[in-house]
Amino acid sequence: MPYIPLTPLRRTLAALVLTALALAAAGCGREGSPPVKGPAGSELPAYVVARNFTLPASPTWERAKRRGHLVVGVKEDQPYLGEKDPASGRYSGFDIEIARMMSAALGFPPSTIEFKTIASANRETALQNGQIDYYVGTYTINDKRKKLVGFAGPYYMAGQSLLVRTDENDIHGPQDLAGKRVCSAAGSTPAQRIEAEYPRADLVTYDTYSVCVDNLLTYQVDAVTTDDAILLGYAAKVPDELKVVGKPFSEEPYGIGVPRGDNALRFALDEALAVDEKNGDWRKAYDATLGLSGAPVPKPPPIDRYPAS
Repeated sequence: MPYIPLTPLRRTLAALVLTALALAAAGCGREGSPPVKGPAGSELPAYVVARNFTLPASPTWERAKRRGHLVVGVKEDQPYLGEKDPASGRYSGFDIEIARMMSAALGFPPSTIEFKTIASANRETALQNGQIDYYVGTYTINDKRKKLVGFAGPYYMAGQSLLVRTDENDIHGPQDLAGKRVCSAAGSTPAQRIEAEYPRADLVTYDTYSVCVDNLLTYQVDAVTTDDAILLGYAAKVPDELKVVGKPFSEEPYGIGVPRGDNALRFALDEALAVDEKNGDWRKAYDATLGLSGAPVPKPPPIDRYPAS
């Protein structure tokens, strides 16, 4: 395939999703690229830190208390959900705000959180090995994962969809993927669904969606598939280059992953989510982050307070 030059819009997105070394090697980066899009700090909600909070039945909370702060697993390449500014190292997005409001509810100032970027394929391992205290990163709750980790929530309901280039006119939904190169994140629910339900698609997987999007912009794949909330963020960054097509073809309840068996922590987070949905903090966080993609504010899904395991 002949080389396809990157437009300024493509260079903008590439600068946001690739490392400086990779950009230099590809020859498509440039100094002074715009920073990660997101709300100003003054637009974000302020969360009241619970005073004298204790959770002695949770070994995870007890370790965090001795440490003095929470360690939270997140994504770093999902616009308006979980994104890391390569210049400042600051994380922003709706998932980041969920992590911050949960920290406050557990008695830890949100400013003290230590965020760790964890790829989709490594989430369960990170929770099982104690690398993180909880995980907030477009983490779909399902029965298979419940055998490995616990889930609080859900706090948001997404649906799998497709991202294509604006010059693509042949893909309107998953029924059009036969013979097409479709990219998703390794170990993710969307990748597993394409493999199981649309086997005629040519599935390509990487550790991060940002690599998928870069390959889409450079005509190496035909579509990127994951949850519509993630894809809307990418499309909103470069609307002249990318678009989301078709209707969602799944339901993806996003939950907060916790170590399996730490029911005290799970139930405490369930209660915190219920409080923040009722007091308006959930909506404020959405409006200041994911709402910037143009997606209207949805109704929070019912919390699944499933029995202790």
